[in-house]
Amino acid sequence: MGRKWANIVAKKTAKDANNSKIYAKFGIEIYAAAKSGDPDPHANQKLRFVIERAKTYNVPKHIIDRAIEKAKGSGDETFQELRYEGFGPNGSMVIVDALTNNVNRTASDVRAAFGKNGGNMGVSGAVAYMFDNTALFGFAGEDVDDILEYLMDKDIDVRDVVDEDGQIIVYGEPEDFNAIQEALKEKGITEFSVAEMQMIPQNEVELTGEDLEKFEKMIDVLDELEDVQQVYHNVEIDE
Repeated sequence: MGRKWANIVAKKTAKDANNSKIYAKFGIEIYAAAKSGDPDPHANQKLRFVIERAKTYNVPKHIIDRAIEKAKGSGDETFQELRYEGFGPNGSMVIVDALTNNVNRTASDVRAAFGKNGGNMGVSGAVAYMFDNTALFGFAGEDVDDILEYLMDKDIDVRDVVDEDGQIIVYGEPEDFNAIQEALKEKGITEFSVAEMQMIPQNEVELTGEDLEKFEKMIDVLDELEDVQQVYHNVEIDE
């Protein structure tokens, strides 16, 4: 799974380079999660999950707190979670997760991002079956066998635990996200380079030349859309 991990790291590093946009997107996601349930993260699992993700991107506490306070107060915006699926050049597949208060705007923007950059949108389910929804954690300074044995002792079955470039990467079942995270925290692991739910491709494709250029442009345009929260794909990234 090292190549898949490289994809995630590359995407995360690119996002970290544009903090203002990332902070804004997390602000919306935290607001929507708090508005959809209890604004207390201890009582709202979805909100707690988003806040934990935000911390791995170094989102400042005041942005998190402001979004929660807005949800508690006069904020009356309603956001919908949407998923779009489509195709890029030469067998590449893309999943786009969005959070929007204007479905027509988002659909139009996503469709244009595909269509103007060598891709096309598909119907719901067109590519998602080729990806595995996965709880994924990355952290430093541990031993693979020790972590695997520890999680097994906690009665948590994981898909894989690997060492990639000095990072321990845990791939788990999506329903075990909280259990894995709490178990790792109990072991003293509090700093995660990644703590995400990821759609990881079952197989990857390699693009070159013009196909790669078009694909990278399409992904960049999708990532820049204000309503888009996550973009997943099955294209290899050479480090």
